[in-house]
Amino acid sequence: MQSWVLWLIIAGILGTAELMTATFDLLLLAIAALAAATIAGLGLGMGLQLLAFAVTAAAMITLVRPVARRHLMGHPQLRTGVAALIGREAVVLTPCGREPGRVKIGGEEWSARSYDPDLLIPAGTRVDVFAIEGATALVHPQEDPWPN
Repeated sequence: MQSWVLWLIIAGILGTAELMTATFDLLLLAIAALAAATIAGLGLGMGLQLLAFAVTAAAMITLVRPVARRHLMGHPQLRTGVAALIGREAVVLTPCGREPGRVKIGGEEWSARSYDPDLLIPAGTRVDVFAIEGATALVHPQEDPWPN
């Protein structure tokens, strides 16, 4: 049996094992086996084939693996539901203070109160949503309500 066929069999076994385990590491070793198969296909000796396998495996594990893991595992936290509203900008439709008023957040009307209960926010003011309590947004003006 020619050595390039042996390397292809090794790559196939590693690829199949990767499909069963989903560790990503075996896939990198399968790629290294394909590099060794390429060297063997060129008719170069077993020493160069092993060197190609070792160098490719080391490069894949040290260079590719960290980047791939970061992309596969490092998903940004997606905020959904009312949590996605916190930090958004809104416009006051009816005055908000200790008593609820109405704001428009992203095209939707919400019941709202001032985050600071002693502050009355007039209609037309741009506010930030600080929190959501039930179905009521707690808002605070973007600009200082008491200019000096």
